[in-house]
Amino acid sequence: MSKKPRRLSGARHAPGLIICGLWCLMTFVILGYVLGASLSTSRDIFMGTVFKYETGLHWENYATAWSKQKLYLYFFNSLLYAAVAVVGGVSMAAPAAYVLSRYKFPGNDLIKRALITCLSIPSILIILPLYSLFIKFDIQGRIALMVVYACMRVPYSTIFLLNFFETISRTYEEAAAIDGCPSGKIFTKIMLPMVKPAISTISLFGFIGTLNEYMICLLLIPTGNAMSLGVGLARAIKALQYVGNYPAIFSAVVIAVAPSILIYAICSRKIVFGGMGGGIKG
Repeated sequence: MSKKPRRLSGARHAPGLIICGLWCLMTFVILGYVLGASLSTSRDIFMGTVFKYETGLHWENYATAWSKQKLYLYFFNSLLYAAVAVVGGVSMAAPAAYVLSRYKFPGNDLIKRALITCLSIPSILIILPLYSLFIKFDIQGRIALMVVYACMRVPYSTIFLLNFFETISRTYEEAAAIDGCPSGKIFTKIMLPMVKPAISTISLFGFIGTLNEYMICLLLIPTGNAMSLGVGLARAIKALQYVGNYPAIFSAVVIAVAPSILIYAICSRKIVFGGMGGGIKG
């Protein structure tokens, strides 16, 4: 007789569910207050009457943050940097992962271990070496920032795609080679489409990570109209705090965090299933 699957006990998972629920509740409360304060006035914030809106909803706070503090410019700068970083990172990582998974050559294992080692190094530790190089060679500007962002995505993206390529059966390549398909087309026309879920996942993570990055942009573009959203937000908060416009500060924060929240909300299923999926084993 076949055994019936064992049901999971609700009591066993209760602590985890309670912790997760409390964390979600705290997050919603914080985000709700920030959103409410962004439509209020400075007086209401200090008096603790944020959600009364006795003088109505103040949408002009968003106009102040978006236009007068140039958040629109920094927002589109970050979108550009994130898009270039994702495309550049995947363009380097996908071929590297394919070669490392399919071809055995001297140094193959060494390269894999080096990439894994790079993942274990916190990004904050590379800030000072990068800053020294930037000062020594007088490197600044958009191009340098986008190159750094793209290169920083390579180790994680390569290891992530490497696992996917290793699960794909080699019979696809053998059949294509018998038909006379060159190696380049085998990769672009056959293998690459099979790892689309993985590419979508790393692209989303890379896009959000670059969109929210602060320190490296602060080193390369500390001032000017080419700043990213993180650096521009810090500058806007200082300026608005100086004049006492606290609702506009909350509005600027909402503008800064909204893209990441929307991307996660819309693409959460693709992120989960893209990370869990894989190729066809053979």
